Amino acid sequence: MKTKDFIYTVLAIGLTILTSQAQKDKAQNPIIFADVPDLSIIRVEDAYYMSSTTMHMNPGVPIMKSSDLVNWRLVNYAYQTLEDKDDRLNLDNGKNDYGRGSWASSLRYHNGMYYVSTFSGTTGKTYIFSTKDIEKGPWKKIVLNNSYHDHSLFFDDNSKVYLVWGGGKLQIVELKEDLSAVKEETKKVLIENANAPAQSEIMLPAEGSQLFKIKGKYYLFNICWPKNGMRTVIIHRADAIEGPWEGKIGLQDLGVAQGGLIDTPDGRWFSYLFRDAGGVGRIPYLVPVKWENGWPILGENGKVPQYLDLPANKSLILGIVNSDEFTRKNGENDLPLVWQWNHNPDNVSWSVKERKGYLRLKTSRIDSSFTQIKNILTQRTFGPVCFGTTMLELSNLKEGDFAGLSLLQKDFGLVGVRMEQGAKKIIMVEAEKGNPKEIESVLLNQNKIYFKAECNFKNQADQGRFYYSLDGKKWIAIGKPIKMPYTIPHFMGYRFGLFNYATKTAGGFADFDYFRLEDKISEAN
Repeated sequence: MKTKDFIYTVLAIGLTILTSQAQKDKAQNPIIFADVPDLSIIRVEDAYYMSSTTMHMNPGVPIMKSSDLVNWRLVNYAYQTLEDKDDRLNLDNGKNDYGRGSWASSLRYHNGMYYVSTFSGTTGKTYIFSTKDIEKGPWKKIVLNNSYHDHSLFFDDNSKVYLVWGGGKLQIVELKEDLSAVKEETKKVLIENANAPAQSEIMLPAEGSQLFKIKGKYYLFNICWPKNGMRTVIIHRADAIEGPWEGKIGLQDLGVAQGGLIDTPDGRWFSYLFRDAGGVGRIPYLVPVKWENGWPILGENGKVPQYLDLPANKSLILGIVNSDEFTRKNGENDLPLVWQWNHNPDNVSWSVKERKGYLRLKTSRIDSSFTQIKNILTQRTFGPVCFGTTMLELSNLKEGDFAGLSLLQKDFGLVGVRMEQGAKKIIMVEAEKGNPKEIESVLLNQNKIYFKAECNFKNQADQGRFYYSLDGKKWIAIGKPIKMPYTIPHFMGYRFGLFNYATKTAGGFADFDYFRLEDKISEAN
């Protein structure tokens, strides 16, 4: 090799190493590789807070905190249960609320108070929660007797408070000063056809409203979905809230859309958005924003960048998912914020204090359908790959009881132990297209069993795999890999779920020693 060529090669290698090192120190999109849809973000001094959607899960409307817009941790929920006397929310009488519950929330800070509002297609109502301490509460709850779809709560400078909502045709209404009711006489159409900037036939009309006021101008963010196109950011602006409004496409790349604007203490701007990412769910992205002629310009040359000039992502673990040994101080019967129940929980049928260091799931009724059972204790799956493990003690199962570890969505999969005619069987179930089918069963001759569920979301592979172990060391694959499609009936990414239910006699229980998460999978998957 000539001296000149050698020098160029060394320089190129050095530049690659420096670039790689620089990228390691930067945040990457997606900023969270897990199901955190419909995000709404505020900044209060140097702290950022984010709310999201978890629909049928309880507690609901998660509140997350970050100091850098990238690394988030759960700090609270707006409510423990949305309503307590509804068969759908309680999984009673064969009814359920999968994919409904509470939808997109709007998070705001005004005059020392935090507000988070949401709406429910289940109850047909809108809920406004407020607190002086967003991390500890308590929350005050106001109920409006209309369901304002994908609304934006907005406090204007003149002390007026508004809701903007709708799909395609966007409407606005003023609230009473104490937010206790809307002023019906103020209700009117804000933008007749918010889809117009897309200049295309629309598959999903403009919704997901988020309204902001920046330097005296009003900015309204929406998402629409042109037919044969992708999820698209639409931005309207006006000098007065009543209009006239002018609109344009804000971003059309990778289907990253629906969200709003946030600034940093040092004056930089970003747009927070999310992307449909298959079985893992809808995952958050950040794109840098520049201002030109009074318009926010999203992305880099209209594209969503992979790297961001923000601190590097750390692991999701310890943030919005986490392992749990079920050991509690002072005998407290509580669960970390990373856990949510599949619907309203039956709180007399679970415990982390009846047996020290264990989660006990007790049965209180007879069920025949997995998705209708109460007290599936869930956490998000996450990407690009992950697995969860647990150990069960099963000596107190009754005939017909079924306990184990699931990957919960409409097309769920699970591995568990069922008591049949006095014998214990390890069973793997797949519910392709929502139809559960036993794939494999193995006789179990002991009262202790270990289970593992793996998820591969690389390049939307969306594949799950189940394993069992008799000693916690040697893992044996059971059944077959499952497909993990994102389905609208559940409208949520796949969840790890610990479960125990009765099919013949109530009153039995299963003890779970721990639940542990890792961000890897076995090579065979």
